[in-house]
Amino acid sequence: MAGEKTVETTGLLGWIDRRFPLTSLFKEHMSEYYAPKNFNFWYFFGSLALLVLVIQIVTGIFLVMSYKPDAKLAFESVEYIMREVPWGWLIRYMHSTGASMFFVVVYLHMLRGLFYGSYRKPRELVWIFGVAIFLCLMGEAFFGYLLPWGQMSYWGAQVIVNLFSAIPFIGPELSVWIRGDYVVSDATLNRFFAFHVIAIPLVLIGLVVAHIIALHEVGSNNPDGVEIKDGPKDRNGHPVDGIPFHPYYSVHDIVGVAGFLIVFAAIVFFGPEMGGYFLEYNNFIPADSLKTPPHIAPVWYFTPFYSMLRATTADFTWILAGSAVVGALAILVKSNFKGIWRLAVPVTLLVVAVLLRLIDAKFWGVVAMGGAVVILFFLPWLDHSPVKSIRYRPTWHKYLYAIFIVNFLVLGYLGTQAPNPTFNLMSQIGTVIYLAFFFLMPVWSRMGTFKPVPDRITFRPH
Repeated sequence: MAGEKTVETTGLLGWIDRRFPLTSLFKEHMSEYYAPKNFNFWYFFGSLALLVLVIQIVTGIFLVMSYKPDAKLAFESVEYIMREVPWGWLIRYMHSTGASMFFVVVYLHMLRGLFYGSYRKPRELVWIFGVAIFLCLMGEAFFGYLLPWGQMSYWGAQVIVNLFSAIPFIGPELSVWIRGDYVVSDATLNRFFAFHVIAIPLVLIGLVVAHIIALHEVGSNNPDGVEIKDGPKDRNGHPVDGIPFHPYYSVHDIVGVAGFLIVFAAIVFFGPEMGGYFLEYNNFIPADSLKTPPHIAPVWYFTPFYSMLRATTADFTWILAGSAVVGALAILVKSNFKGIWRLAVPVTLLVVAVLLRLIDAKFWGVVAMGGAVVILFFLPWLDHSPVKSIRYRPTWHKYLYAIFIVNFLVLGYLGTQAPNPTFNLMSQIGTVIYLAFFFLMPVWSRMGTFKPVPDRITFRPH
């Protein structure tokens, strides 16, 4: 009958397809989703992030079966999992290692997007969903970090929650509301458990689905930054420079999965603590509210932002305020700003300079730490380069990216170390470099001589 949907499958699959679009979904997102044929090593990490998400969910379910979210029993329940539950030690180490490996692959996935301009039009929403996933991961890791109820878990949560008290007017009440008590206690543990096990995973899974749907709607980017949808098509209307994701990239990703699982298994079986970076030694000691560890630091994947928090001291805000005043005067005396902007920008800088001195440095530390992540949402509108991919940008742009990466790693290392004047100065310089990379991007991203971008993707079979 005209207009009636044709069902091509029979048997059980046909019965399902008449009630649920299983085959059409598989075709749309796998076998008939055409991806650029020049994907390289960097394109493994999206699939690996999905794999680690599955590992974390499955191991988390098994851990919850034996874990007790009670301040008196939490630490003992973790010990029970490690010593008494059959294969409990393996499940716990897979979960703790998976937490760190999640951030490894996500950081590399985001770095690839930065290299190849995957946040540029028409993929702005894909990038926004991705940064939202990153924020959820940070929240998930933070809430889960308290659950073992060890010394570093307890005091790390105490320090981080106390940061909210620096927010003017509502800070003290907000920190009490987050803890559910005046100190980190059983009420805090129960709240964090609920967020870690139920609330954030639901949001995280929803964002991952939205991220993939948005990606498949506009198509994948590639190392050349060329849109294959705008290129030549074959007689079936498929991009000539594309190949079906399945079976080509689904099989291709198995190589990345195999390599990842070898590394993952090596860590789980031979070094799950990774020298105290994946599992801190203080966390094998029960939480004691009367004994503060000599050096409190978050897990390694938070330390770059923790360095920015510690770097923002009262002396540093003087320097920033002075820089804002000098910038305002420079714009007033000589600048290319015209009309209302010639006055608005200097006035804004002067207001910022005043606020830097009126409000406590602790608050500005929280702003710097949070702003370092939030600014990623605006990356599609900060980059004004005429090309997407780093391949066709000026050579000195690559040096800027290299400085940014090294600076981020140095900030991460400094965040693991006990504070001292030298490290604090290095953290302040690193914070300025990190923020300047993004705030000055509208200027430097347009500068230099750009290479011509090919009409079609460049590809060498391998």
